[in-house]
Amino acid sequence: MVDMEWPDALRGSFRIELRAEAISLAERGWPILPGTVPTSGTDAEDVTAVGAAGAVNSPRPEPLHADWSERLGAHPRQIAAWFTGKQCSLLVATGTMVDAIEVGDELGRRAASLLRGTGHPAPIVAMPNGRWLFLTTSAGTVHRALADHADVTWHGEGSYVPLPPTPYGQGVVHWRVKPAIWGWRLPSASSVHEVLVRALLGEHADTPAAAVADLNPLDQPATAPSVA
Repeated sequence: MVDMEWPDALRGSFRIELRAEAISLAERGWPILPGTVPTSGTDAEDVTAVGAAGAVNSPRPEPLHADWSERLGAHPRQIAAWFTGKQCSLLVATGTMVDAIEVGDELGRRAASLLRGTGHPAPIVAMPNGRWLFLTTSAGTVHRALADHADVTWHGEGSYVPLPPTPYGQGVVHWRVKPAIWGWRLPSASSVHEVLVRALLGEHADTPAAAVADLNPLDQPATAPSVA
């Protein structure tokens, strides 16, 4: 666990920062949830709560509440109570106002470079395990090239992803591109999906645009995973 050896004062400050971020996002309408904190230690204070899947010490954060899908849209005051006095992960439920496309490091870097070239960067989250999350508006479909690729996971309805500053493994989830950079507006799913397909084709910012239309353009119906 990332803060296993932190002084109590530092742990407290970190929890306050995470709570403040949860409240801020909830006030902007994001469907925020408290999550478990994965740990490899056996200290009683560091053991995660049982999540929706009923597992302890899951390698990825899970919602603290089994009925998390029924708690979406909670008032910021309720969000504040959930994150007060306890160690939690910060999760956002996907499939209502926000979706996430999760990719590996190489693909993430290439797609981020292409997005910068458009002048409309998407909010991007980086996890200590080397995975990237591109946040978009919610969509009912995803391009088949993304759906069929082993290095790509679409988080839509019924899923959730961690947000900064969630502790994760031996690090902390952090922003590579903050939502504030684009005025807290989420980019359309289709525009980010297109860029990710271009990145899959091996396109770089300094090369001509790839012929995305040459790929099978059929969309894949929404089949988001049940875990983040």
